[in-house]
Amino acid sequence: MLRIHVSMKFSNQPVKRTPIVVYFDTDPEHPIQGATDRRGFATFDIPPASGKIMVNGAARYHGRLQGDIEINLWSPTDAGGVDEYGAPGGSGSGSIAYPGMQTRTLRINGHEVLTDSEGYLVNLDDWSEGFVRAEAAQEGLELTDEIWEVIRFLRDFYEQHGVQANVREIIKHFRTVWGRELGSNHHLHAIFPRGGPQKQGNRLAGLLRTKGEH
Repeated sequence: MLRIHVSMKFSNQPVKRTPIVVYFDTDPEHPIQGATDRRGFATFDIPPASGKIMVNGAARYHGRLQGDIEINLWSPTDAGGVDEYGAPGGSGSGSIAYPGMQTRTLRINGHEVLTDSEGYLVNLDDWSEGFVRAEAAQEGLELTDEIWEVIRFLRDFYEQHGVQANVREIIKHFRTVWGRELGSNHHLHAIFPRGGPQKQGNRLAGLLRTKGEH
């Protein structure tokens, strides 16, 4: 039995007293997903194993998955960024901000958008096609129809499944859509030269880092 308790580091209170998504990768092909209750707890009936616990798409624990595990967060969302039901970040995406974080600013459609030092959005609800164009320009990437198709796939996959697509899922989809050569890992890394679709693709899609980046 595994019981995860997620709370705010500075108050030890549940995250806005609302459920958040957690999952872990004892089987990377089929990550186990659940949500905390309003007290911040999520319970799973699984045998002891080793792996990572992800909270809202970011790794928050790596080790033995057994017994009670406490996860304390500094800032999973902006204080005012909630929808009418109290869900973090309006759409549930929230913020990746943490104390001492190095940021940079993109100016998009007359307003400023913050990213971290690598270009990942600080507030995930700031994503727009304008952000894609601005960040791609920063990275010297020419946006093609193929790139836009991958970005939309990554966002749609996350919206449908609550987790980000892994490399095998990305390749499987685009081999079906584009054929074996264009849907290959080699071609996907050629169109996303700064880390492939799981790194540069996720960054442009306004999603978080995932395990397996290089």
